[in-house]
Amino acid sequence: MKNPIGWFEIYVQDMNRAKAFYESVFGVQLTKLESPEVEMWGFPMVQNSTGASGALVRMPGFPPGGSSSNSVLVYFMCDDCAVEADKAVQAGGRLQKAKMSIGQYGHIALVVDTEGNMIGLHSMR
Repeated sequence: MKNPIGWFEIYVQDMNRAKAFYESVFGVQLTKLESPEVEMWGFPMVQNSTGASGALVRMPGFPPGGSSSNSVLVYFMCDDCAVEADKAVQAGGRLQKAKMSIGQYGHIALVVDTEGNMIGLHSMR
């Protein structure tokens, strides 16, 4: 088996607010994906590369964050996760867990986006 994750979706209520948050934190431009019943904005993707891409999704009946949603945690790769954690707070999110060492596997930080979804940030330094 190659990398086990092939796609991720982050469910949101307010797409404009969520797009602004993720574009600001990671310095990327999300792209509208065509879907007949669901509003989706995709993260940049490089074919035949490591890692997985995904999208912000607004779908009736699937609320973001909170105790009523699923418990999947998506980790975004960063040069220094403390930098993106600070950007997340500046973009309207909140810090759940500041940068901490996970030994030989690098460092992680946890933040909550503007929609109530917790995401992970991972870096080797």
